[in-house]
Amino acid sequence: MRFFDDNPDILAWGSEELIIPYISPVDGRQHRYFPDMIIKTQKGGKIRTTVVEIKPEKQTVEPQKKSRITKKYITEVATYGVNMAKWKAAEEYCADRGWEFKVITEKDLGIR
Repeated sequence: MRFFDDNPDILAWGSEELIIPYISPVDGRQHRYFPDMIIKTQKGGKIRTTVVEIKPEKQTVEPQKKSRITKKYITEVATYGVNMAKWKAAEEYCADRGWEFKVITEKDLGIR
């Protein structure tokens, strides 16, 4: 967060300030998605808005089908499905506004 505050190219940023509606594949109902960050930058006179979600790498890939269906596997499948629904809604929301949507993981952050 200090990086955002100290970077002259960052005009504004916020954490979980944006609300994007999405339909959950688990219950078929509309829910509200709050992406982790929204960042407005300016470089070379061009202003760009990026919406960012930070997730563990494991939640960004489809779970491998198991020979035995466990509660853990069902939870992983549901989490993945909900994440995909959220991110699809975010991509459409951002595209409509000329913004960018990114999902970043520990690999992108150099943590792993």
